[in-house]
Amino acid sequence: MELTVSLIAGLGTLLGAALVMFLGQPRSRTIAAFLGLAAGVMAAVIFCDLIPTALDQGRTQTVITGFAAGILAIALLDIQISAILGPLQRGFLKTGILIALGIALHDLPEGMAIAAGFATYTNLGFLMALTIGLHNLPEGMAMAVPLRAAGISPWRVMLLNALVSLVTPLGTFLGLFLARNNLLPVSFLSTAAAGAMLYIVVFELLPRSLQESARFTFGGLVTGVLIVVVLNSFL
Repeated sequence: MELTVSLIAGLGTLLGAALVMFLGQPRSRTIAAFLGLAAGVMAAVIFCDLIPTALDQGRTQTVITGFAAGILAIALLDIQISAILGPLQRGFLKTGILIALGIALHDLPEGMAIAAGFATYTNLGFLMALTIGLHNLPEGMAMAVPLRAAGISPWRVMLLNALVSLVTPLGTFLGLFLARNNLLPVSFLSTAAAGAMLYIVVFELLPRSLQESARFTFGGLVTGVLIVVVLNSFL
């Protein structure tokens, strides 16, 4: 069940690309609203679910270590992507490929976050999958737009997005393997996922969203937080 749910969440990337194929390039405020929504949902899950649950199940030292490890891992990946981008000439094709690489690298710890949720509580796993799915929609859009501008055919763009979508369930598989074989405690995985997600919110989603529209970013952010609060009251 966990891998199926994770796959559905990963396919949010493919759905985002499909929206670009059928509707054309989204407007700035639409992108800002989606990115803000994803940031709000992710931030609420971090502070309302992942960290409190990890503190209940593990030692404070494990929680702090896992949180720092998650931030460090994503930061290092971010630096590597920036280093790859530096010497390359600008162009829509290279931009699209690099965005796809960045999304794939980010999707791996997000898949592990879904695994951490299911390893803790089933409802938390579903909530994490919803969060990742919402996050993947604008990412799929961001990947498809430059590739289409470079003249790549729609079916090739969809194929690349489909491959990237598989990274999320791969991360979930790795996370479940680590948790079930006691290679890493669930509290460590949960807070590592929280740290990785916080980095994505602060350094990826919000800056890009604010560049498009501050007003729609704020609206999406508030809506995302409210979604998690409402879901938590029913789950």
